Amino acid sequence: MRLLIVNPNTSEGVTARIREAADAVARPGDAFTTVSAAFGPELIVTEEDTSLAVEGVKAAVRAHDQACDGIILASFGDTGAPEIRRLRAGTPVIGIASAAFGAARALGGDFGIVTFGDSVAPPLTRKAEEMGLAHALVGIASVKGGDQGDPGTVQSRLRETLSAKCEELVAQGASSIVLGGGPLAGFARKIGPSIPVPLIDGTQAAVGLMRAVTDQRESAIAHS
Repeated sequence: MRLLIVNPNTSEGVTARIREAADAVARPGDAFTTVSAAFGPELIVTEEDTSLAVEGVKAAVRAHDQACDGIILASFGDTGAPEIRRLRAGTPVIGIASAAFGAARALGGDFGIVTFGDSVAPPLTRKAEEMGLAHALVGIASVKGGDQGDPGTVQSRLRETLSAKCEELVAQGASSIVLGGGPLAGFARKIGPSIPVPLIDGTQAAVGLMRAVTDQRESAIAHS
């Protein structure tokens, strides 16, 4: 499976986290290319950031001239998804928010969201509402001030605090937890053994969903 994975933020530290998370669930023969947006904000927070990031994502996709089976947009705004579907018609496009919330829906029961900074919490709540999951959201837990500084280092800087936030949501009744934001890519595997409910990694959920889509397309071609 050949995937182009785009971090709509320009933080190379975050892109490295996303690359590691995707590569951790790769299978023999897979080829993943993970890149940052060509330009734009280091971390998407405001609507203005989003507009600029969309253009940066489009430029990054245009610059990738190799064939691919699908494109993953690794921000929890699914930043640029409609535009990239128009740009690359016929190529599956999946955002990590859609994949993560889809996994929460599949697991069933109530769920929570843990993220690294107050500024990114409201957009994550809106995304859950957009996905029709507001009724199942027990809460969103974020770290005050955690969005300050290098977003590529939040996993190491905030590991204990983020783990405690997960425990808080479990105590509130969450039967699964979405780890929100590209900077938390791969974090689920690091703290998962200490948390008694499934932790959902959006990047890895998107890779799994893309694999299912690719397999279905190949099966349909084989039987046509």
